[in-house]
Amino acid sequence: MKHIFTTEELESIKQAVARAEQRTSGEIVPYFVDRSDRYDITVWRGASLMAMSAIGFAAITVLIYQGWGLSWLYTGQGIAILTIVSAFVGALMGAYVPPLKRVLAGRDLIERMVHHRATRAFVEEEVFNTRDRTGILLFISMLEHRIEVLGDEGINRRVTADDWIDVVGKIREGIKAKKVAAGLIDAIELCGQLLERRGVEIKPDDTDELSNEVRFSGDD
Repeated sequence: MKHIFTTEELESIKQAVARAEQRTSGEIVPYFVDRSDRYDITVWRGASLMAMSAIGFAAITVLIYQGWGLSWLYTGQGIAILTIVSAFVGALMGAYVPPLKRVLAGRDLIERMVHHRATRAFVEEEVFNTRDRTGILLFISMLEHRIEVLGDEGINRRVTADDWIDVVGKIREGIKAKKVAAGLIDAIELCGQLLERRGVEIKPDDTDELSNEVRFSGDD
């Protein structure tokens, strides 16, 4: 995952977090994962889809084709081979073709697994471990094209879910434009402004409680 940023971009993101946190007691934690789940079900769905498509193709061809070139389709062995090969190809596509994997997984499963993974990251990175419970996780799951913002209790008392829409939009725009670092930096700056407006004020004895580094995980 780290390869999507240069060393200079990582430093710029770190500095953006530091700047945002100078205006508020919020502690911002950017977190990237390759994917939130393996979605093994997409292998079976891909295999089933291609196998059924192959059987349908064979049935239609037998009905309308009158030549000699596809005579093997008229045999049980031929149809069996076509079905097995098609299922194998479908399984590979379901496993390794991201757009198809997203389609086969389905919106509900993806949303559920991304939220589960974001919650796990929140706990693993101890985003809750701040004096006033003002940690914020900016969670980006690349395979699913999903972004979640999870705030701790001190944040959620002042900021609503709708308030994060523009922050999420900045990250998404950066990814679409292949300017991931720039989009994330804009989102972090917007996050700092939002927290300041919502009264998540910095205190005289405020300290930097969580690292400003971008976190990465690619082992799911």
